[in-house]
Amino acid sequence: MTEPHWMSETRAAYDTVAVDYARLIPDVEEGTLDRAMLAAFAEQAGGAGPVVEVGCGTGRITAHLRDLGMDVSGIDLSPGMVEVARRNHPGLRFAVGSMTDLPLPDGALAGLVAWYSIIHVPPALLPGVFAGFHRVLAPGGRLLLAFKAGDRLVRLEEAYGHTVSYDVHWLSPDRVAEQLADAGFALHARLDREREGRDKGPQSLMLAVRADGIDR
Repeated sequence: MTEPHWMSETRAAYDTVAVDYARLIPDVEEGTLDRAMLAAFAEQAGGAGPVVEVGCGTGRITAHLRDLGMDVSGIDLSPGMVEVARRNHPGLRFAVGSMTDLPLPDGALAGLVAWYSIIHVPPALLPGVFAGFHRVLAPGGRLLLAFKAGDRLVRLEEAYGHTVSYDVHWLSPDRVAEQLADAGFALHARLDREREGRDKGPQSLMLAVRADGIDR
């Protein structure tokens, strides 16, 4: 099967920038709302079983979740990013894979994080991605999403000091919430915040639960 062009472009871009991405992108800052959402996710999903970060990049969020006590590993589309993640975080497990076809058994996870990784998936494909997240989570499993909030497509031709060519989708939080519900998730918390730090606009974070057997 021929790989979609958007996927090839995204992989090539992140292979190109991997080393400088790890150098330029800081850890999650103390006192931020993002850090609070990660802590809430870890408190709810930690200890219940394995957790995977999908689109883990160089592993900074995976390592942060490990430091919060989670049994966590990472999956990323880019072999270059996975190579850097393995080098920078040798005590963690990282694998190459796509969120559109997760190489995981049904109901295997207590938690799944997609931290600014769904922004590279064409919006029309997100319902299928969320269905895949639902499949690999156990009933009651937690899902944490972070994404750029809006309704536009940005074509990047330069990033992290390199010439690249790939898309970034700013997504409607209301639409994402609807798609999660359609995929079988109950939205537990939603944080829509304004830009801060390196952000170029509003951001959205959502904590959802695979709803099977959960009182709603």
